[in-house]
Amino acid sequence: MAGGARALVAAAERAVVLSGVDPRRARERAEALLSEVRARGVAEAVSVAHRALALAAREFGELTVAADHLTRAITAARDLPGRAAQARLSLVTIRADLGDPEGALRVADLAAGDLTGLDRHRLGVQRAVALVRLGRCAEAVAHCDLAVEGLTGSGDARFLAGALVNRGIAHTYLGRYDEAARDLSACAALARRAGLDHLATLAQANLPFAAARRGDIPAAFAGYEAAERALAGYPERLAVMRADLAEALLAAHLPGEARALLALAVPELAAAEARGSLAESRLLLAELELLVGDPHQARTGAELAARELAAQGRRAWLPLAGEVVLRARLAVEAPDGRLLDELRRLAARLAAEGWPGPAAGLRLTAAELALELGDTAAAEAELGSIIADASAGRAHRLVRQHAIALRRAHQGDRAGAVTALREGLADVTAAGEHLADPGVRAHAMRAGERLAEFGLSLAFADGRPETVLGWAEHCRALAHPTPSPQPTKTDETPSTPTEASEGAAPRTNTPPKQAAAEETARRDTAGREWTVEELGVVLGNVALVEFVRHGDRLAAVVVTAGRRVLRSLGSYTAAAEATIRVRYGLRRAGLRDTRAHDPAGVTAEAASLAARLVGPLAEDIGDRPVVIVPTGALHTLPWPVLPPLRGRALCVASSARAWQAADTRRPGPHRRVAGVAGPGLRHAEAEAAMVVRAHQRAGHEAMRVPATAGAVLEALERAEIFHVAAHGTFRARGPLLSDITLDDGPLMAYDLLRLPRTPWLVVLSACDAGMAHAPVDGAPLGLAGAFLDRGTACVIAGLVPVRDEDALTLMTAFHALLTSGHAPAEALATATEKTGVHGFACFGSLGRPLP
Repeated sequence: MAGGARALVAAAERAVVLSGVDPRRARERAEALLSEVRARGVAEAVSVAHRALALAAREFGELTVAADHLTRAITAARDLPGRAAQARLSLVTIRADLGDPEGALRVADLAAGDLTGLDRHRLGVQRAVALVRLGRCAEAVAHCDLAVEGLTGSGDARFLAGALVNRGIAHTYLGRYDEAARDLSACAALARRAGLDHLATLAQANLPFAAARRGDIPAAFAGYEAAERALAGYPERLAVMRADLAEALLAAHLPGEARALLALAVPELAAAEARGSLAESRLLLAELELLVGDPHQARTGAELAARELAAQGRRAWLPLAGEVVLRARLAVEAPDGRLLDELRRLAARLAAEGWPGPAAGLRLTAAELALELGDTAAAEAELGSIIADASAGRAHRLVRQHAIALRRAHQGDRAGAVTALREGLADVTAAGEHLADPGVRAHAMRAGERLAEFGLSLAFADGRPETVLGWAEHCRALAHPTPSPQPTKTDETPSTPTEASEGAAPRTNTPPKQAAAEETARRDTAGREWTVEELGVVLGNVALVEFVRHGDRLAAVVVTAGRRVLRSLGSYTAAAEATIRVRYGLRRAGLRDTRAHDPAGVTAEAASLAARLVGPLAEDIGDRPVVIVPTGALHTLPWPVLPPLRGRALCVASSARAWQAADTRRPGPHRRVAGVAGPGLRHAEAEAAMVVRAHQRAGHEAMRVPATAGAVLEALERAEIFHVAAHGTFRARGPLLSDITLDDGPLMAYDLLRLPRTPWLVVLSACDAGMAHAPVDGAPLGLAGAFLDRGTACVIAGLVPVRDEDALTLMTAFHALLTSGHAPAEALATATEKTGVHGFACFGSLGRPLP
């Protein structure tokens, strides 16, 4: 070859290398070079230039264009078998991504005979992509192992990094998450050192995929956020990443959000003709349709995905589509022995094709159906298979614990079943302990929902109120661990046990009920299970009502000193729908929309709902103050508006334990009070000034605070009583994004989570500030919940819009009662009845009178 021709080939090879670093520049150089080498008839340079253009096109998601360039590269190199083999080497991954992994392997076989040296190892890297698509992940790992060994020290950072990333993805599918994380991190580091920033970005984009599969949802979200920015110019890569993120959202039990993301990803994958990823995304979308309650659409989507996967020769994936179809049928068909047989056969296929987690889940479904149909032998066979398989992976462990519990329950060993369920839920909790974000933590706890529901069914079958309450509280505590209360210190409390006479009570100024509460709370935080009797002692003259739901069944456990009862309350759905009607009426009343508001209708709706929720409990609670622990949509109910509860001191808590911990907290000795007036309200300034005057008259250190985020956050750390009059916004889809409006912008619930301490009493004179969304019981998320999460004992907040002049009237009466010796809940109840202004509630605890 003449020197000029060699130089042109070398220039084309540099464009090939550049495609992994800067695909835009690689494309520009290869296009300019191609016209020259064609004119000069340098076939080898033509082949290499087409290969460079193909690799650049692949990075931009132009898969068909890439395949066309590689076909031209092979044609140009018809007399150059080595160059043709290199073009085929590159074509392997393109064919796999276009949905023909079997064809990709045939292309690899054609190339193998004409490749030498490092190209043989590079071909193994490419083969791994097709093998992963086919579900043959163990083979993919083996090929990558050989490639890593052969390429290490060769100076080919690009293919070595590719071997690491492909092996990491294969390890992820095999459930080997530590190995996956090591390979993907090593790939990113290697690519950065070599200046292969684009390849480093792709490795980083796969780290959250592995994290999502492992169950580390926060790490997955953080990684995807960074990858979204980095891949903005690469639509096909971005679409694949979004599909992976949808899988992470599904793992976080956010099917609605995952569905929305796939709606963006699927059209982009279809446009790029990325048929491999498209089929997987269609299958994931079918799973989501099933989860959000559309089995017909789920079946249609899964059958389409199955046809596409079959056309691509991806037999290993077909049982996954079959599982969605079968579960969709279970949702609409009457179960029978034929369906049971199909479930069992498909579970065996899933296991044989290397999907142990889905296989275990389907075996559990088959066992439950077998027990329902009375086929004990089939149930035992499936349960035994699950229990015998000690595979790693949290999802599989949860299914295994569920199977153990189901077997023990069927054998009559209820205590053993509960033990197995607790062990499974402890695994869920351990996975969420490191999550600082309470919203993410709450959603992560949903992985244990089926275990919790099974435990609740056992508790209801037992029928004793203490059993139902105990299990409900156990599950609520997992979702939202209660902060340890600060013990009350008094001047007369003995510093050592020897200062008190043997057998005599220690000298203290702490009231007996308070001391009992603090001691029980301290023992709770140490992990000991308290008893209902102890709770009754702590309650004193207060009644606790904890609502519990199982399916559509709604019940309440009522605990008072010396008494506990379990009452059935009918349909949860009916109560939730009635809550919406009551809230709607109150909103219209608060806005004084006389055209849409019917006062008599609101009263009737409230009375009807009270008859459903409170009427059956009337004799149990008597005229006591009440602690209400809601469930689900009942967190949005303005409880004080229900006729039997009007004028009564009550508070809403996330659990009995949370109330107990909050009830032990006392204001500090300085009685610092802060008042804030937000913008845009006519009476906010007057309300904040009123708060300051009322507490100054009572001898408290009260002051106005500017309505800026910095000043408010500083005041929240120092004050014992904090009152803000401002606009409030509740965001149901992102409750920790709920905010109150200040002069310099919104103060969100998220902002409160970084505070080291918060006031003892917080008054949020703002619309909807008391609203909450509870992904799981025990974790109501919103502004009030954020304050309680940080240690506030009592929050007074609005649940519906209230006109600001009415809020001023109510709060004037409230603070007058508070400073005259009434506890916060009592002061709110009395002020509400006195002024006729409804819509506020007390959260956390009933509070205690100020000295």
